[in-house]
Amino acid sequence: MKIKRGILRLYRDEKVWFTADTHFGHKNIIRYCQRPFVDVEEMNCTLIDNWNSVVSPDDLVFHLGDFSVGGAAEWTSLLNKLNGEIILLLGNHDMNNVNQAFMHRFQCVSMQMLISIGKQRIYLNHYPFLCYGGAYRNTWQLFGHVHTSPYRTGLDSSRLDYLFPTQYDVGVDNNNYHPVSFEKVSEIIQQQIKNRKEQDYVRTL
Repeated sequence: MKIKRGILRLYRDEKVWFTADTHFGHKNIIRYCQRPFVDVEEMNCTLIDNWNSVVSPDDLVFHLGDFSVGGAAEWTSLLNKLNGEIILLLGNHDMNNVNQAFMHRFQCVSMQMLISIGKQRIYLNHYPFLCYGGAYRNTWQLFGHVHTSPYRTGLDSSRLDYLFPTQYDVGVDNNNYHPVSFEKVSEIIQQQIKNRKEQDYVRTL
């Protein structure tokens, strides 16, 4: 891996995963998002087990924010348990911890990133954007924050209909409480593009 002109370039020999909105230690998120857990202990254990079931120690994980609502001890404990090298894109629930020593445990901490995996450019931010660089030139955007789910419970749920088909919520609520691989994201976005083209065609009839 190397950094060049502000773009993080990743090589094919690295397995890359994306996730967001784990909200480790956040009791109320179970109710807010109708997560299928009895309590925060079950949620934490399930999220950790799901993470480690797919992510290997040498893999790279982009966490797109709202990692944990706990203090230094909980963050440190979580980072000791989770596989992979983790890059954190800060979410609104992470901002109070930006100056904490445990932040050095992440490979990188940033508000946003533009990365390239092979020939595919991807803009990463905790929040979904209707306007972002490259949106009309096949640059994807991956995001979290809105807790997309079959229940569409979030306050922003009605706005999601306006997103580009090249955007995807990598949060755990939208991905069966697992990190999602680059390969799977690619498959999903290609299907979204196909579906949008079909919808646009039907509208012209």
